[in-house]
Amino acid sequence: MTEKERTKMALTGNEAFAYAMKQINPDVVAAYPITPATEIVQIFAKYVSDGEVDTEFVAVESEHSAMSACIGASASGARVITGTSSQGLALMHEMLYIASALRLPIVLAEVNRALSAPINIHCDHSDTMGSRDAGWIQIYCENANEGYHTLIQAVRIAETVNLPVMATLDGFIISHEMEVVESLDTQEVREFIGKRKPLYSVLDVEKPIMVGPLDLTDYYFEHKRQQIEAMKKSKAVIKEVIEEYNTKFGFDFPVFIETYRMEDAEYAILAMSSAAGTMKEAVDIRRSIGEKVGLVRLKVFRPFPFELLTEVFKNVKAIGVMDRSDSVNSMGGPVFNEVRSSLYELETRPRIMNFVFGLGGRDFPMEDALHIIDRVKELKDGKKLDFVEYVGVRE
Repeated sequence: MTEKERTKMALTGNEAFAYAMKQINPDVVAAYPITPATEIVQIFAKYVSDGEVDTEFVAVESEHSAMSACIGASASGARVITGTSSQGLALMHEMLYIASALRLPIVLAEVNRALSAPINIHCDHSDTMGSRDAGWIQIYCENANEGYHTLIQAVRIAETVNLPVMATLDGFIISHEMEVVESLDTQEVREFIGKRKPLYSVLDVEKPIMVGPLDLTDYYFEHKRQQIEAMKKSKAVIKEVIEEYNTKFGFDFPVFIETYRMEDAEYAILAMSSAAGTMKEAVDIRRSIGEKVGLVRLKVFRPFPFELLTEVFKNVKAIGVMDRSDSVNSMGGPVFNEVRSSLYELETRPRIMNFVFGLGGRDFPMEDALHIIDRVKELKDGKKLDFVEYVGVRE
């Protein structure tokens, strides 16, 4: 498909997720509304009501029930998608582990939002970071267009490696803002994702199996190791699916990371999701006065692409890692700790510091982006700084 053949639509992030779900036409969607992700399933429910999809829509009484219903449907061989955010994802937490351990390719359209308390409905990454080790592939999208295409790719990825995938958008910043989305033809979407070929079905009476039994010291470790190995193998699948998608439809979506002006960078910033767009502008501003700064956008957080980060950062002198959440343990945010750990084996390690920003939806203006770059330049030049800095917070 050439660029001229793509259909350009003005959609919010939530609308983009819902439209992708319509084109995918899943067998089952079980969901419970929660701000700022409510519109995803609300819009999709209208598609169901209007007969535009064949999906069985299950309106449940909580997010825990939503994921439970998704697990049952997926274990029966159905293609399953749902959506949630924040406290909803937290309420699903128990079931997230079950979905991944049972190797069920459920796709979750997740809108990043802060966790209470205090009550907050705006963006940070504390919800998905709280579930980072639940065995789900996690993909953080920069904008609505990437969110639309990622949800389609997620179906192929999940059903190839037989692990669940969550694709995320920043709450309100992307979920409620309208952007240009280059959509595909519905038939092409369905041809790309193909038919689901489940590992097993609990409804197959010819091949009865036991699913999720009591598994004590005898074999639990071995079964968890199988799940761990599947996550390792998912890296090759993610790469293959996104590269095939790019080739087939004429896009250039990054696979695990996106590099921006890193060719000769002496120091760099690592960012995720919508903040990366602001940081690209900030990098351009500092480049215009001769500063050799670059940006790495981390797109796939699970499985963590430590090999790529080691390679891309091996020649820089300093790194600033941005976290839109905090681990609340005085050692910085979760992304910072993962990146710092991945660089440990380098013979010459760059200096590294953490910038926690945007909690509870606090704005991330250009002023703060430039401040982060300037602080990392100071780090590169040898200045001793605290390894964690809270940007944009009133002291």
